[in-house]
Amino acid sequence: MDMNNMGQSPIITQADAGLSRFFAKIYSLVGMGIGLSAVIAALMLFVFPENMIAIMTGGRMIYLGAIFLELALVFVASSAARRNAPWALPLFLVYSALNGFTMSFVIAAYTGAQVVGAFVSSAVVFFIMAAIGATMKKDLSGMAKALMAGLIGIIIAGLVNAFLGSGMMSLLISVVTVVIFSGLIAYENQIIKRVYGQTRGQVSDGWAISMALSLYLDFINLFLSILNLFGRRN
Repeated sequence: MDMNNMGQSPIITQADAGLSRFFAKIYSLVGMGIGLSAVIAALMLFVFPENMIAIMTGGRMIYLGAIFLELALVFVASSAARRNAPWALPLFLVYSALNGFTMSFVIAAYTGAQVVGAFVSSAVVFFIMAAIGATMKKDLSGMAKALMAGLIGIIIAGLVNAFLGSGMMSLLISVVTVVIFSGLIAYENQIIKRVYGQTRGQVSDGWAISMALSLYLDFINLFLSILNLFGRRN
C-alpha cells in the first residue's frame, strides 16, 4: 500500500467535506429564496386573489412599481454581497419575496398542472446541470461568454417581441432561454468549486450569497421559460 496516498487521504477527504458543506450552504440559500418566492406567490393566488384582480384591473402602477423596485433590488443585493455587507442576505430575501409577488401575476395565467409540471421539470434540469458543472473538468469559461452574449440577444428579442406579439418568436425565445440558463447553471457550479479550491475554503459569506443569488435567478428564469413552453400545449 502506498504510504504517500495514505497520508494524503485524510486531507483529500477533509477538503471534499469542506466543499460539500460550502455547496450545501449556497444551495440552502437558493432554497430559502425559491421557497420564499413560492410562499408569497401562493398567498397572492389563493389568499389574496381579490387584491390581484384589483391590481390587474385598476392598479397596474403597483405592479409596474414592483417590477422596477425588483430590478433595483437585484443590483443592490448583488453589490452588497460582493462587498460582503451584512445586509446582503436580508436584501436577497426581500428580493425573493418581491419576486414571488410579481411572479404570481404570471403564474395566474396557467393551470395548476402546468405550474407543477414546469417546476418539477425546472428542478430536474437545474440539478442535472449543477451536477455536470460541479464534476466536469473541462473549463466552461468560453461557453459562458457565448451564453452571456446570447442572453443579451434574448433580452433584446424579448423587448422587440413585446411590441410584435409573435407567438413563434416567443416560443423560440423560451427554448433559447432554457438552453442559456441551463448552461449558466453548469458554469456557475464550476466556478463555485474552482473558487473554493483556489482560496482553500476561505470564501466569504458575501460571495456565497452572491452565487446563491445568481443560481436563484437562473432557476427562476428557467422555470418561467419552461412554464411558457408548457402553456403552449393549451
